[in-house]
Amino acid sequence: QRIESASHSAMATSMQTFFTAADVDVADLDRLVQSSSTELRDYPLASEVSSNVLLYDCNALLAADAGAVRSEMARALLHGPGVLVVRGAFDRALTLKVSDAFDALLEEQSRASGGTSKGDHFALAGNNSRVWNTLEKLARGWPELFVSYYANEVLALVCEAWLGPNYQMTAQLNVMRPGAPAQVPHRDYHLGFVDAADAAAYPIHAHTGVSPQLTLQCLVAHSDMPLASGPTYFLPHSQKYGPGYLAQTRDDVRAYFNLHRVQLPLQAGDLVCMNPAVLHGAGANTIPNSRRMANLLQVSSAFGRPMEIVDTARLSLSVYPALTAAMATGLAPTSANAALPAAAAPWTDRHTFNVVAAVAAGYAFPANLDLASPGSEAGRLTEAAVMLAALKERWPAAKLQSSLASIRARGVPPPLPMPSWWGLVSLRAAPLLWLASSMRRRAKGCTAWVATRLCYLQASASALLSGMVALRVRD
Repeated sequence: QRIESASHSAMATSMQTFFTAADVDVADLDRLVQSSSTELRDYPLASEVSSNVLLYDCNALLAADAGAVRSEMARALLHGPGVLVVRGAFDRALTLKVSDAFDALLEEQSRASGGTSKGDHFALAGNNSRVWNTLEKLARGWPELFVSYYANEVLALVCEAWLGPNYQMTAQLNVMRPGAPAQVPHRDYHLGFVDAADAAAYPIHAHTGVSPQLTLQCLVAHSDMPLASGPTYFLPHSQKYGPGYLAQTRDDVRAYFNLHRVQLPLQAGDLVCMNPAVLHGAGANTIPNSRRMANLLQVSSAFGRPMEIVDTARLSLSVYPALTAAMATGLAPTSANAALPAAAAPWTDRHTFNVVAAVAAGYAFPANLDLASPGSEAGRLTEAAVMLAALKERWPAAKLQSSLASIRARGVPPPLPMPSWWGLVSLRAAPLLWLASSMRRRAKGCTAWVATRLCYLQASASALLSGMVALRVRD
């Protein structure tokens, strides 16, 4: 904590509220990294420290008090090295079975795309193979494997340690091919996905607190990863470097990372968890005829959502005519429904930006990355950007509506199947079915009890589906 406080005070005065490019100094980063060490005595549940990274044994964690585990891991991610490894967190046999499912997804994706591979945010397409949203794809194709895999208690403990309860899981598969070069060093979602100029528009507390504390970044090794296969490089303790989101694209910072980065071999089933502000990047796979497979988990805080559901596309279309008129006349719009005070100043572009910020989504996430891959034009478009273009070029409302609909389609999950008529009433009927099953067991023996219980389970599944559909309609 003392080191973190000192590093922040050296880079920003108490009166400074925004970072600028001038705040980035590789000497500050070096002083922070060189003065930070990970001491095993400070983490009593850890089994060892290797290259400043904490290593834990899965069985020892499960035998320890859960509250103590969460407390130590939260401290390690925030004030410690920012990265930890749990050896054997996932059963190896289960992990390899899930790997087989991932192979099937890769093969299916390759057939559908004609052999074209997907890139990611920090590597070009062709350097690796990527499957987006393995969370949903595994659940839909292999639900039994999914249940066994995500029942993992160690993963849940780390998620709760960093994010608290009610977190939201997402997952993406990454396969590094032989000869694939290393990723450029970077930080992760949220601010890690924007360029330095955009990152500078966010206040310091968003850099040092809000953005990294809304997400936990994890990696499950789905193959053995010797060093030559390129497991992820890390710069431990770098999450404490305040202007790191502005620094990550700088050549001198990248050169420093390449000199001081550390790397650990992994086995299938190992779990890596890190603060997303730690500078890191996948290494180069230099082993011929091999590949390195990892399931990347980005786990989000429950708090990363607004309080109310707002239909931003409909809202944007509602105000578009009035906003267009204000821009054309240079005056605030008048209303037949209410007396408006006279405009105190002419209408400016700043007024337009303010209105667009209030009505349109200005952030490209969450998105269906199969439809809006990183680096593509679709992956960068936002409702706000489209609306500003429409206002500048004076689009007809129908064109704006069509463009907003295409953006919305990018972020909409596939529809749930409609429930049967039986499912629509089963929420009310389920308690009666349970009572009937108990009575029938006494009256007609085991065979009737089994048949009735199966009927009950079918009705319960329909009831769950009906409830999910109702929630989606509400949203």
